[in-house]
Amino acid sequence: HGLDRPLPPGRLERFLVVGWDSGVEVVVVLTKADREPEAAVEVAATVRALAPDVDVLAVGMGRDRSGLDSVAALMAPGRTVALLGESGAGKSTLANALVGEEVLATGTVRTGDAKGRHTTVSRELVLRPEGGLLVDTPGIRAVGIWDAEEALARVFGDLEARSADCQFADCVHDTEPDCAVRSEVEAGRVDHRRVDRYRSLRAELVDQREREVDRERRLSRGRRR
Repeated sequence: HGLDRPLPPGRLERFLVVGWDSGVEVVVVLTKADREPEAAVEVAATVRALAPDVDVLAVGMGRDRSGLDSVAALMAPGRTVALLGESGAGKSTLANALVGEEVLATGTVRTGDAKGRHTTVSRELVLRPEGGLLVDTPGIRAVGIWDAEEALARVFGDLEARSADCQFADCVHDTEPDCAVRSEVEAGRVDHRRVDRYRSLRAELVDQREREVDRERRLSRGRRR
């Protein structure tokens, strides 16, 4: 994530669901920390609050490359590291720094809204001289999730734990009576916006399952004709 722009909690949560659902080790790298030192502290605190088990690394992208060694330590012979993030977040610049030469093209960021241009338009696989593979991906504008109930439960583990005290096992924390999660919100112990994001992602997965069942039903009817 580039520190020249805000980090929406919902985007981070979606990335965490995608990462954990794929079975990878997730690390949040905050780029441009040399230019935005205060933002680095604030965003790192936000990430740790949402995902206490995830490592957060801040990296300078200019002459000050502090933190780069910590990212490089993640790479070793036999390991593959994939960089995911928005356009302009500094993924290609970070990849070049990790490899030690300009192997990937880099672009500029619009000053008005900190939006990046799509310099990387396809996945690029790079071999580091010290060992390890690095995958640079195109900038991501939207993050979809699919069949990721277990990862969703992990990202929102705090809400899942509180759900055990809800009256109904299938409580969606909306209008059901005796909802333990809503009680925590009303008491000020849980941010209602986090619950809203959880409900939105959960509804997205339910909708996907229903559409998949409907598709299978139509295919089954077609095969019987």
